[in-house]
Amino acid sequence: MYQYNMKIQVAHSPDSDDAFMFYALEEKKIDTGGIEFQGVLSDIETLNNKALNQEYEVTAISFHNYPYVSKDYYLMSCGASIGYKYGPIVVAKSDMGLKGKRIGVPGAMTTAYLTLLLYEKDFNPVFMDFNEIISAVENSEVDAGLIIHEGQLTYENNNLIKIVDLGRWWYDETKLPMPLGCNVVKKELGRELASKITGLLKESILYSLSHRKEALEYSARFARGLAREKIDKFVGMYVNERTIEYGEDDIAAVKLLLDRGYEEGIIPIKTEIEMV
Repeated sequence: MYQYNMKIQVAHSPDSDDAFMFYALEEKKIDTGGIEFQGVLSDIETLNNKALNQEYEVTAISFHNYPYVSKDYYLMSCGASIGYKYGPIVVAKSDMGLKGKRIGVPGAMTTAYLTLLLYEKDFNPVFMDFNEIISAVENSEVDAGLIIHEGQLTYENNNLIKIVDLGRWWYDETKLPMPLGCNVVKKELGRELASKITGLLKESILYSLSHRKEALEYSARFARGLAREKIDKFVGMYVNERTIEYGEDDIAAVKLLLDRGYEEGIIPIKTEIEMV
């Protein structure tokens, strides 16, 4: 194997599913050909904003943000978080319509927000950290909350009810999965090195899937209090065969999501996907 002798920063969310994905790279479980991967942990909206300034060689972003960074980053052909008949959910203390309501949202560039706008444009977004949304709903600071990450499995513990599962809505509308998050790699590295890094991420994902118990033990450090059986379930929701490599329906879903965002005036850029 060619030895690159270089350091690459890999930025991702401090979530159990991302930790599971990057476990083998960050814990040096696979041969990386001299590339040293340095993990950088940050919430997804911060990563979306930092990608606009090309701060990291490899970074997780929301698909909603891809049009804004596609000139500088390739979409990696693995590492996507894609929900099949499930995705971000809107929760509240009681059943309600969303028109005109104040809804806690985990960031303007999240795919969850894009999808909610496709579902219902007439609401008042209140942007806040994703981990503050459930308590904001409980305390009536907002009428409802748009939930991502582990909150999708724990909201009932806070006596909240599900108003809509946007991944299910998207499937019913399109018969396609819901593309949520992806990984991108800087174009300035060159296509050959970008392809090499993408291949190593795929190896890392495959390693974790074939060494599930040890990878889950590592991921548990990032689970924010989630019970062990729910960590396994959550990881399985977003690290699976679709994460190893995009299928045709996954690519079709990404294109349709971004095209609809453009057609409805949410995304100002008509986007072509460049994958490596």
